[in-house]
Amino acid sequence: MFRNYFKTAFRNLRANKAYSTIMVAGLAVGIAVCLIIFLFIGYEESFDNFHHNGPRIYRVLTVGPGTPGKPADPLAGVPFPLPTAMENDLKEWTTSGLYMQGNIQAMVLNKAGQPVKKFKVETGFVQVEPSFFSIFDFPWLAGDPAKSLAADDHIVLTRSTAELYFGDWRQAMGQTIKLQDQYLFKVAGIIADPPGNSDFQQMKMIIPYAAQHFEQNHDWWSLDSDHECFVLLPSHVLPSTADKQLAQLARKYQPAGDKNKLVLEPLSDIHFNDKAGNYSGKAITWDRIHSLWLLAGFILLIACVNFVNISTAQAVNRAKEVGVRKVLGSNRGQLRAQFMLEAFLLVMLSVILALVLTSFVLTPVCRMLDMPVSYALVRQWPVVYFLLATTCGVTLLAGFYPALVLSRFNPISALKTKLAERSTSGVNLRRGLVVLQFVIAQALIIGTLLVLRQMNYFTHASMGFDRHALVTVPIPQDSVSLTRMAYVRDQLFKIRGVEKVSFNDNDPATMDNWWTPFKFDHAAENVRFGSIQRWVDENYLSTYGLTLVAGRSLTSNDSIHEFVVNESMVKRLGLSHPQDILNRQVDLWDGAYVGPIVGVVKDFHASSLKDSMAPVLMLKWKPRFSEAAIRLNGNDMTGTIKAVEKLWNVVYPDFVFEYAFVDEKIANFYKDEARLSLFYRVFASIAIFLSCLGLYGLASFMAAQRIKEVGIRKVLGASVANIVFLFSREFVWLIVIAFVIAAPIAWYFVDDWAQQYVFRLPISGWVFVAGGLGALLIALGTVSFQAVRAACVNPVENLRSE
Repeated sequence: MFRNYFKTAFRNLRANKAYSTIMVAGLAVGIAVCLIIFLFIGYEESFDNFHHNGPRIYRVLTVGPGTPGKPADPLAGVPFPLPTAMENDLKEWTTSGLYMQGNIQAMVLNKAGQPVKKFKVETGFVQVEPSFFSIFDFPWLAGDPAKSLAADDHIVLTRSTAELYFGDWRQAMGQTIKLQDQYLFKVAGIIADPPGNSDFQQMKMIIPYAAQHFEQNHDWWSLDSDHECFVLLPSHVLPSTADKQLAQLARKYQPAGDKNKLVLEPLSDIHFNDKAGNYSGKAITWDRIHSLWLLAGFILLIACVNFVNISTAQAVNRAKEVGVRKVLGSNRGQLRAQFMLEAFLLVMLSVILALVLTSFVLTPVCRMLDMPVSYALVRQWPVVYFLLATTCGVTLLAGFYPALVLSRFNPISALKTKLAERSTSGVNLRRGLVVLQFVIAQALIIGTLLVLRQMNYFTHASMGFDRHALVTVPIPQDSVSLTRMAYVRDQLFKIRGVEKVSFNDNDPATMDNWWTPFKFDHAAENVRFGSIQRWVDENYLSTYGLTLVAGRSLTSNDSIHEFVVNESMVKRLGLSHPQDILNRQVDLWDGAYVGPIVGVVKDFHASSLKDSMAPVLMLKWKPRFSEAAIRLNGNDMTGTIKAVEKLWNVVYPDFVFEYAFVDEKIANFYKDEARLSLFYRVFASIAIFLSCLGLYGLASFMAAQRIKEVGIRKVLGASVANIVFLFSREFVWLIVIAFVIAAPIAWYFVDDWAQQYVFRLPISGWVFVAGGLGALLIALGTVSFQAVRAACVNPVENLRSE
């Protein structure tokens, strides 16, 4: 019996090659897309779950007091003295501070102490305590985790870093590395490279936390977002108890007036905290994970709708077959089994094709999205369960209607008339499915257009300063380099194409902000908010194109302490006019840096457009300068940069020359958003493709069903345009109905997404019109193609007898 089922199924599929191909191809694409999203989500959810102590590992976060009605976002940075205080007061806890820095110059020395190679460590230079390696599981290739960081002059390298410096990591042990042209370190350990699904994958060079060469502050006020603290709680300590103990420690050490709170964040939450961020820079929110699940479900739903739509349409032609089978003795169970088996075979073919398709596209997709996902993950049990569930679910959906409805037909009625053709239930079902398809497709199209518009705004919005034709070059932060700044500035102005030069610690807009409290106007306590700090010289404002609205810029005298602030600082201090703040005193760190405010600049974005305008303090102190900002005139920028590089190699021979354009650095603020917009573009294209594929199959079936009607109409004088209008009219109404439903759905989700950005464009109506018209034109093109083909056939061929 089963052999007969399979034989009949294969005969039926072979007799309807075109429709079977459309169903298989559409479903295969949908399953492949869902499989890629499934692998991507599985990869994101696997971050740092390989640590044996993972459930007991926590990160300490700093949470500010916020404002009424708006809680403050958590910060990953903690005060520098915190790890030491926790070691002293919370002895049961295993604690390690972690401070990651960048732009570190490294040189490999030979046995005679002479430089052999020089490198630039942009990211991944880390200070940790030896206990860090008892908290986290990073495999050691050489050295002892308990002893490798025991001395302040020891350094641990990752395998790839050791191979970069020494060729073979086995040759690295005992070698000497010179950092920043002044600090000597001995290689005492090699660890394996952190895996791609770790937020610590940036680690390259690791030195003891106790080494004071690179630590920048020792007070409880200042916070650096790159200085974090991790703890391993004892198994008997509950998180709620740990929070209370941490709160007691904070009250003990925090200065009076400090309203910040210290809270614990589980390791499993770090990768999904886009507010505090992480060292990999690839935080993804749970909302985004859920939206990807929703997107995968929509794509698979569209593919299933195609499958079901064409299956139910084809079932109309099988009424007589059902009648004959019933007359010959088939019962309902046998007929249902036959239809379900045919659906199962098509779904199995689709799954196999989807696996093949995924194997071809996964690598380029992962490269494009910066996502190191391997096809080997397909062999894991969760993926197998996903494919089995998809196979069973789609088989039931596609085979249910033919199996249930057609098996009920009265055999005599089925042989005399085409009952299914007169039934409106099948037609209404197919109409509803078409509307559902285009609701999803149009919502994705409109959403994509809105996201792209917002991304274009990010790219071109004014940041409050001139970011074009502006290059930054890192400079060494040693005492010798400080004496060379005036000479470097003079030599830079001799290079054709250089217009302005400034030495500073950062651009006006950066994601690496240093927040600090301060006292204002001889007050006894700090103000109730923190301020972003910028170390700048007297040329900073003119080089970056910042506009003075009151007062003047900083003086060129290095011994004078003074400040320039922005308009947001004036507003936060409750003053009405920029002039009101001039000559008022600012006190940083209890008298360590005191001076008057001499100027106010127009507000500028100190970080991305996600954040509101922040108060900024600009002050001058040469030891904090870490880069030179060079404004070019835009003529022959390549030649100008080469001349700058030549000068740099003469002045700083032991340092690697690097440069970056400021506008490119700002564009990197929105890498996650760019990746999201790429996702939407790809999936919106796939959604409209699948919808049109199903529409094409349905239109083909309708053309075949109405072939005699078309012949009669042509004989009676109907033109090709009349025939096309006849076919397209119903689909136009369905797509219009879908648009009416899709538009508010797209508006709701995009508006919810845009709420995370303080600065954003309003949602415009023309985007909805453009998305709806685009979907309508694509659908009309799909239907019209079949309509024109049917209309162009000779009516004699259409009307001749069977």
